[in-house]
Amino acid sequence: MKLRVYAIAYLIFLYAPIVLLPLFAFNDGTVIAFPLQGFSTQWFSELATTTALHTAVKNSLIIASLTAIFSTILGVCAARAGAMAHFPGKRGILGFVMLPLVLPEIIVAVSLLIVLRQILGLDLSNWSIIAAHVLICTPFSIAILNGAFQNIDPSLEEAALDLGESRWSAFRLVILPLVTPGIISSLLISFTISLDEFIIAFFLTGSNPTMPVYIWGLLRFPASIPVVMALGTILVALSILLLTLAEIARRRGLARTGTKDTGGFL
Repeated sequence: MKLRVYAIAYLIFLYAPIVLLPLFAFNDGTVIAFPLQGFSTQWFSELATTTALHTAVKNSLIIASLTAIFSTILGVCAARAGAMAHFPGKRGILGFVMLPLVLPEIIVAVSLLIVLRQILGLDLSNWSIIAAHVLICTPFSIAILNGAFQNIDPSLEEAALDLGESRWSAFRLVILPLVTPGIISSLLISFTISLDEFIIAFFLTGSNPTMPVYIWGLLRFPASIPVVMALGTILVALSILLLTLAEIARRRGLARTGTKDTGGFL
């Protein structure tokens, strides 16, 4: 009973702020306080007419898409090597690759800023953000794809090789279809992480800010806070949708390989 009460209290504490987003997003007043002044959709209408926001959203979508693709490609290679190959120091190398999972983002951001500007002398641009986001998203991709590759029976690939297929064609025709749900999950999760990431983008952004950095700039103007609430409501809905699609892909992958479900995103 105590555990149930604790779980309910924890969920309320965790999700209550998210529930408040749509409440104030549809509020008619500019003051974020109770009681609400009335129902209105004007803040969502302002989102449609804000050119700077459209540029920031487009910028974030490009960065998140490229980050998801690059992170998933690297994740496929690392997970494939971790599941199939045996070489000295494999655990140490994989542990080193997963290190960004436990490093504070502020440390990663400052370190990359020093390397790019002071050591390499490069200008900050979208590519600097993409490189940093790939760094932090690749461990998540590996974590997702590890399960997909480890659940595959090695005899399937061996049978394809015995039937005359090359190593590449065996991977393309046998292994890749089995891990496709995991790849889709990796793409969606990496896209979501990159789209929502703020700290690294704040340090490494160039002349074109990403959407989270643009939102941070709006917080300086109290009259724009309801617009931020409206945008936050859309982002929460989009994140939930992407996570749901990723979980569906993960469960389909488990069903295809006949593996027992031991937990996932949802």
